[in-house]
Amino acid sequence: MAARKAITKAQLQRWSKATKAEKSAILDAVCQVTGWHRDHARKAIRRAVAEAASGGPPPPQPRAVVQVYGPEAIDLLTRCWAALDGPCGKRLAPALPQLLANMADHGHLNGVAPEVIGQVKTMSAATIDRRLAPARTGLVARKPISHTRPGSMLKSSIAMKTWHEWDHTRPGYLQIDLVGHEGGDNNGAFFYTLDATDVATGWTETITVRSKGERIVAAGLGELQLRFPFHIAGIHSDNGSEFINHWSVSGFVDADLSCQLFEVSVS
Repeated sequence: MAARKAITKAQLQRWSKATKAEKSAILDAVCQVTGWHRDHARKAIRRAVAEAASGGPPPPQPRAVVQVYGPEAIDLLTRCWAALDGPCGKRLAPALPQLLANMADHGHLNGVAPEVIGQVKTMSAATIDRRLAPARTGLVARKPISHTRPGSMLKSSIAMKTWHEWDHTRPGYLQIDLVGHEGGDNNGAFFYTLDATDVATGWTETITVRSKGERIVAAGLGELQLRFPFHIAGIHSDNGSEFINHWSVSGFVDADLSCQLFEVSVS
């Protein structure tokens, strides 16, 4: 396009003083080089002459904003978005038809015009994200709080297994972790939930502990161990000091077993 404009501008001086036959020859030359139709080439030359006479191209006229969706549709869309706990547009768009049907069945769309409901159903994912931008203002995702503090002193004393040595088909291998219920503020006292899930069967047991102290966590693990209906052959935890400590290592060795119960896979 830049080369075509340069070719057009090169003919301006000849065009203004050329005869009808000479203008026809100029058009033939421009069309041969650019591949334009004669009518388009003539319009391009005349436009370039007018721009040269006025000192430059006219400023672009801003396009008028066309409001396809009115405030009623945006309000209904915001209600649907809030009802589904704030999903993104790509997740909200396919769920809108069924959600709006359920809302209508339960009387939540009384007074809403059918045209507004139809507009919301036809919104694209990109349009949904644009229209919901004001509603998302201020909802900044907060970085989650991690209470894990690595305990590295006993890594060499704990039997470890790599991923290919871990048996996911036989019951008895647990995934464990602590979940803090601090509500976003870890100052002061709060409780933890100790979760233990068997990988093969999905059997899950939970217990509440009042802190991350090694003796308290070890006691909770000992109680959870008794709740499972099968032998616990291994425990997979993270590197937190609540799991990697002297109390856990010494408290989870059964004298009747040839293997150590507390086997940690370092993640």
